[in-house]
Amino acid sequence: MPVSRVPEHRFGASLKLLARFGSVGIVATILYAALVAVFAGSERIGLAPVQASLAAYAAAAVFSYLAHKFFTFMSAGSHRTEAPRFLLLTAIGLAVAYAAPSLLTQTFGLPLFVPVLLTCLVIPALNFLMLDRWVFARRGGRDETSA
Repeated sequence: MPVSRVPEHRFGASLKLLARFGSVGIVATILYAALVAVFAGSERIGLAPVQASLAAYAAAAVFSYLAHKFFTFMSAGSHRTEAPRFLLLTAIGLAVAYAAPSLLTQTFGLPLFVPVLLTCLVIPALNFLMLDRWVFARRGGRDETSA
């Protein structure tokens, strides 16, 4: 019985997509960290740490949306459809990052590294799938959600 394989060109394209996704994530993370330092550390701006973090997170999310739309997924979809979906996905990720440590450490008594590790692994994987299949599913002028 023949073994079904993913064609090499599709495998290579998938690896390139993952590499672009990862590079955008790394840059967004660096941008977030740098902006927190600027927003909280600057006497001129002088935001409180939580305010600085939220402002930096919002700026990094805008960067992430645009970079994923035009670089990672090269989507032809409209901002009117994709931006709200991206914002919803981002809000869910932020809620999980907020709730997981509380739930898993306080309720189940797990050490903090467990929810942090789970968040660092699960959220990017789910984000990749949701960005690929739902947020930026329209590529190259055709809707791939029906394919």
